[in-house]
Amino acid sequence: MLGQLVGPDIVEMIQNRQFADLRKALTTLPLDSVAEIFTDMAPQDAAVLFRLMPRDVAADIFEYMPVEAQEALMRSLGREQVAAVLNEMDPDDRTALLEELPGPVTQRLLMLLSPEERRIATELLGYPEESVGRIMTPDYVAVREGWTVGEVLDHIRRVGRDKETLNYIYVVDTQGRLIDEIRLREIILSPTATPLAQLMDRQYTALNVTDDQEEAVELFGRMDRTALPVVDSVGHLVGIVTVDDVLDVAQEEATEDMQKMAAVETLEAPYLRTGFFTLFRKRAIWLSVLFVGEMLTATAMGFFEEEISQAVVLTLFIPLIISSGGNSGGQATSLIIRSLAIHEINTKDWWRVLVREIGSGLALGLVLGLIAMIRIVLWPGTEDRYGPHYVMIGWTVALSLVGVVMYGTLIGSMLPLLLRKLGLDPAVSSTPFVATLVDVFGIVIYFSIASLLLRGTLL
Repeated sequence: MLGQLVGPDIVEMIQNRQFADLRKALTTLPLDSVAEIFTDMAPQDAAVLFRLMPRDVAADIFEYMPVEAQEALMRSLGREQVAAVLNEMDPDDRTALLEELPGPVTQRLLMLLSPEERRIATELLGYPEESVGRIMTPDYVAVREGWTVGEVLDHIRRVGRDKETLNYIYVVDTQGRLIDEIRLREIILSPTATPLAQLMDRQYTALNVTDDQEEAVELFGRMDRTALPVVDSVGHLVGIVTVDDVLDVAQEEATEDMQKMAAVETLEAPYLRTGFFTLFRKRAIWLSVLFVGEMLTATAMGFFEEEISQAVVLTLFIPLIISSGGNSGGQATSLIIRSLAIHEINTKDWWRVLVREIGSGLALGLVLGLIAMIRIVLWPGTEDRYGPHYVMIGWTVALSLVGVVMYGTLIGSMLPLLLRKLGLDPAVSSTPFVATLVDVFGIVIYFSIASLLLRGTLL
């Protein structure tokens, strides 16, 4: 069915006013598939289809669409349709849309909401950006400690239909402070006359409304939960966060870290929807910084100009040595950044990391040095290629590899920890940045060792 409802087929059906057939076909498809169809269409055509859908279904489809497509669609819809969609949306999804729009647009849309929905939206938008308050929803079921199981079930039947999730029921006191959370399964399996207090252990895990969203991701991962309650500074229950919203945050954070590790400023929009000049600017800044850093490599080589002129053969191994150091540094950087992100280590573990990476760098350097030594010394025709001092050249390259690889692993592992200690994002210590540092100091290490070992022979 999906394959029959794409591109020109849908547009032709709209032009032929086959609205009943379109509505029937679209309502049989999964919501995310319909949202994909709407996103790929021109906004004016999508607006026609949108008006065909039942109001509650249209709101659900709208939530699956990217923010850019949502904004374009709203411009093509009338005021009444926009108001209906916004009022039907889940509060957390609506907040995600409103915070991405320009301020004046957000204010106009807020005025289209009902008084109660406007109060909820304004409250959620009042929390700091990237805080748990921005992704929570106030659609939860709260009950009182003094109720019986039967009263709780009656309450769930009255108010639970439109709630985000019913996996957990939250117990609050008379002031609205959270005092417990109970699985719905426990309530259903208990006799209706059972006092709710008998099912309570007053043990619960909650997020604070001002917590960073990354903390929510980490807590969901540890607790293996589908929803967590959110409280304010005095313990009042103000909302819940569900796992689908946390997964969105985790994906955004992972994308941001990957972009930073590739020495690209974070993109605010998907790649194909980012303008050419915006993409150029975000890539050019870091690329220019790295280029200036790489110019120091030429400076370092200029310092050893005499050695290079006397033993041109040494230049053959420069790419081999500095790329090995950059690769080892990149490995260490990726391992440490990921371990920091999932809280396997913290800055207090720097000494343990240092000891491990010294050992790792030494072992890796010895392995690569041995391979280089075998290649230079034992390969047929080596003397003709590298001259009579090829054995000393082999030792020079092997020892340089040990030094450069150890340096790369130390820089790659310590730099993310240093940045975290300074309150900066460790992801900015990207693989290209570490590789640039290794390039510069790798040259110094290589030619310093060459000056010591080859003096009196090649130098």
